[in-house]
Amino acid sequence: MKAIVYEETGSSPVLKLQDKPLADPRAHEVRVRVVVSGVNPTDWKSRAGGGGSTPLEAPKVPNQDGAGVIDAIGPGVTGLSIGDRVWLWDVAWGSTEGTAQEYAVIPAAKAVPLPHTESFDTGASIGIPALTAHRALTSNEDGPARLSPGALTGRTILITGGAGAVGHAAIQLANWAGATVIATVSGDRKAELARRAGAHTVVNYRTDDVITAVRQAAGGGVDTIVDVNAPANIETDVQVLKPSGTIAIYAANPGESVTVPIRESMTKNVRYQFILTYTVTDEQKQRAVAAVSDALKDGALPVGEEHGLPLTRFPLEETAAAHDAVERGTIGKVLIDVAPSS
Repeated sequence: MKAIVYEETGSSPVLKLQDKPLADPRAHEVRVRVVVSGVNPTDWKSRAGGGGSTPLEAPKVPNQDGAGVIDAIGPGVTGLSIGDRVWLWDVAWGSTEGTAQEYAVIPAAKAVPLPHTESFDTGASIGIPALTAHRALTSNEDGPARLSPGALTGRTILITGGAGAVGHAAIQLANWAGATVIATVSGDRKAELARRAGAHTVVNYRTDDVITAVRQAAGGGVDTIVDVNAPANIETDVQVLKPSGTIAIYAANPGESVTVPIRESMTKNVRYQFILTYTVTDEQKQRAVAAVSDALKDGALPVGEEHGLPLTRFPLEETAAAHDAVERGTIGKVLIDVAPSS
């Protein structure tokens, strides 16, 4: 089979298209014929390493997210069958297997049934973004531990970077759970994308007074903030947050820090929740996977330009270019077409 492999960290040219032996699944594993692989910022950051070139202990296939069809099942696997359409999560975490290859052998728990009403594009777009968004939306102290229709009714959520992949998923999941959603963006096109995703109020932080606009939309303040850029937003976040509200922080550049306004945070009893989806508890991860699966069944997580998440595509052999596109900040979701869908 064909696979993208890198044997050392570094810039995108370390990614090479190679022939790789087709492996059989072991106990509690499945083999998936990957149709679409999704690229996230953590994929290129993991490949790049800490700077410079560092040899790996074993060759590695990149990319955490993907979607495809199960074509082999190992002993002890239940609830899945050959031919099942599935979406994949955290495939490359703690493993040399990623989704930028024609077949991936993974733990069965990381292959989740994909409804026939949903495309492989959707399946490859939801892993890290939707699971991260779920954790952020359930991080409030008195909020639900698992999202479901109505779970956030009566709550107002502020999502910064509403046109990003996590922001898009957070808007959709918050809507599905019954919240009122305010999103901030940096321009007119992104504003339209956030509206298409379902944001009730969209604020252009380059031209609008964010504090005034958010207070007009949510007079008593917001319950939870899903923040993509805490260092830039923290002062505003604290001002528009309700007492005992939560600021969920899920993104940072290497070496980046945030300065917290301590007294103001104390006065409001603010909770700060830092999030890395790979290292949440098993219980939190399973709740997120189950909730995202339910949202998929309800048709709540569509992707594509018309739904607020433009798709940019590359063939498998151009995975390096796909990584570069994500590193450049391409709007929407970058996908890799690995194999035909049928």
